[in-house]
Amino acid sequence: MGAIPIQETHDPRPTGKLFALRWKHEHLRAALLAAILVFAISIMFISLLQKAAIKNITIIDNGVSKAISTKTSDVLGLLEEQGIYIGPNDHLSMAATASLEEGSRLIIDRAVGVMIKADGKQQVAYSSEDTVGGVIQSLNLNLSENDRVVPELDSPLREGMTVSVVRVRKEVTETQRPIAFKVVEKKSEELEEGKTKVVTEGKEGTVVYKTEKVYENGKLVSQEMIEKTIAKPAVQQVVAIGTKKKAEVALASFSGPPKAGEAKVVKLNGKSVKVKRMLSNVTLTAYSAGFASTGKSKGDDGYGITRTGTTVKEGRTVAVDPKVIPLGWWVYIEGIGFRRAEDTGGAVKGKKIDVYFDSESHVNKFGLKRGYTVYVIGPVKPSAD
Repeated sequence: MGAIPIQETHDPRPTGKLFALRWKHEHLRAALLAAILVFAISIMFISLLQKAAIKNITIIDNGVSKAISTKTSDVLGLLEEQGIYIGPNDHLSMAATASLEEGSRLIIDRAVGVMIKADGKQQVAYSSEDTVGGVIQSLNLNLSENDRVVPELDSPLREGMTVSVVRVRKEVTETQRPIAFKVVEKKSEELEEGKTKVVTEGKEGTVVYKTEKVYENGKLVSQEMIEKTIAKPAVQQVVAIGTKKKAEVALASFSGPPKAGEAKVVKLNGKSVKVKRMLSNVTLTAYSAGFASTGKSKGDDGYGITRTGTTVKEGRTVAVDPKVIPLGWWVYIEGIGFRRAEDTGGAVKGKKIDVYFDSESHVNKFGLKRGYTVYVIGPVKPSAD
């Protein structure tokens, strides 16, 4: 019988080299799977970060709206990214260093150039305000309650427009003027017909006018009387008028117009004067160039100018009825002297003469005088001899 070989009951013990190869094989696969997993997670994380960094922003530039997506984190970076220029006078709704968030709105108000005229000066101003009032306020131009702005303050601000500030000043002044007293006539049988006597002296009153003057930029543009007050009433003058009949005088025959070529020689104020006509029982009044007599003040058109075109002069000018005394003729008034008929008046009718004086107070004191004799001489003033 042959011998039966005895079999080993287990595998031979592996050597150290085989053990190392086995460990490397098993752990390499695990490391590879771990690396792939880390890479995938990193890619996902980066993608999420990038997605989270993109913001949807709205830019409204001078009223024009634009929606954009950006990765920038602040306003300054957004403006640089979009190439948007901001002028020195433009206005941003957010600070340049402000952070951007999803849905942020950046409003850009562009400045416009306007011409400002105020206080005698003019300047070009750039402003991003919406209205005229806004730019006036931004320039610290103080307005009084009467000042005006053209265009009005609520007008929209536009490029190239002119804004004018009109300084308005109102001034109220008081002016006192005399009130001429009235003359009341009473018949008197004690006085001869044609004679008069002042029974009660008249006294002038005083009226106060309040006038509002409006100045725009220092120039007077209007004036209006806003109040009239009687500060002192006038006292009427009472004059007695004679009604007693008097005897005819020799000169009465000379009261009518002379015949052609005739003239009477009369001694007047020491002069021998040829007289064309004599007027008896003439009424005298007085006037001046001022407001109370003519309704005109200095500076008004026609102030102090007579009907004949001359300038009134005390001691020369009288107003007459041209139907009685021709304009331009000289007369002699008893107690008054030589005068020239240069003017007319609405109340000067018939045998009535208005004597000119410079002083309004003298006019008031003169009052009304009756019973005067007036000699009509002619267009040439009598000479000294």
